[in-house]
Amino acid sequence: MSRHLRVGVHVSIGGGIYNAPDRAYERGCTAFQIFTRNPRGWKYSDLKDDEAIKFREKLEAYGYERESVATHMPYLPNLSSPDERIYRLSFEALINELDRAGKLGIPYVVIHLGSHMGKGIEAGRRNLVRAVEDALAKVDNDVLILLENMAGQRNSMGSTFEDIAVLLDSISLNDRLGVCFDTAHAFSAGYDLRNREAVENTMKKFEKIIGFKWLKVVHLNDSRAEYAAGRDIHEHIGLGYIGEEGFRHILRDTRIIRHPIILETPVDDRREDVGNIMKVWELAGVEPPEELRIRWRAFLASEKRSYAKGGKKTRKMKKIGNK
Repeated sequence: MSRHLRVGVHVSIGGGIYNAPDRAYERGCTAFQIFTRNPRGWKYSDLKDDEAIKFREKLEAYGYERESVATHMPYLPNLSSPDERIYRLSFEALINELDRAGKLGIPYVVIHLGSHMGKGIEAGRRNLVRAVEDALAKVDNDVLILLENMAGQRNSMGSTFEDIAVLLDSISLNDRLGVCFDTAHAFSAGYDLRNREAVENTMKKFEKIIGFKWLKVVHLNDSRAEYAAGRDIHEHIGLGYIGEEGFRHILRDTRIIRHPIILETPVDDRREDVGNIMKVWELAGVEPPEELRIRWRAFLASEKRSYAKGGKKTRKMKKIGNK
């Protein structure tokens, strides 16, 4: 089957945000995701104009389509928080992220919907709706906020398709909204994806309750947590509880694979980024272009040489899915 897939991983911005496209290209990514700043703290440095220009120039040089790149909000913000200080900091972080994405030429900011901290889903929803509406009104660009479904953790917002649908209906300026569908989160929240029938049923629910018109990005992750466990622990594609059969059916659904597919999978002794990217192409039944194969071989060879010289595989920053 000859068809182009937009698939890649979350890449580091270490050494400068303009290095991210290099890392994505080296790994044979045809799509990728980044944090635009330190994801583990509230403080950040302003994005310099020359850094943004260099980033956009590399996107163009490598041929990345604009809609194939996304940013992800940092870890700490909780836009549903009842705590005034946390809410204010979270709101400021969202404004900053929208502004940075616009300067970088990135069309999507993926956000986790946070926790109501025991105050109830209605209270959390009011805070979340207000934050998103005010941020969109304040930042005048064409960047979309993508609401990501959550894994069913205690007090979490947006773990059901119904929750997402209510938010889409409640937020004004919803022409600047979209959805990011995370497979591991959905599975852990009680949406089965392990076989053809399960995938078809879950996709029917998604279409009926949310609608595929809202889908912009897919986070394709297997799950180390069992079905409906309410825990967010990502696994290599095909090695978790969803398994290869489930992903084979997910990746044959044209409503899914026409969108950018971002992997937030581990990097360890079992498999690295390129191994997971290759697995996606395999399970999708799509023959990758030879130029991608060349990049994959070169990257794997360089990694092998690094380990031979005494380097060590480490679990790199992939806790975006394991919070």
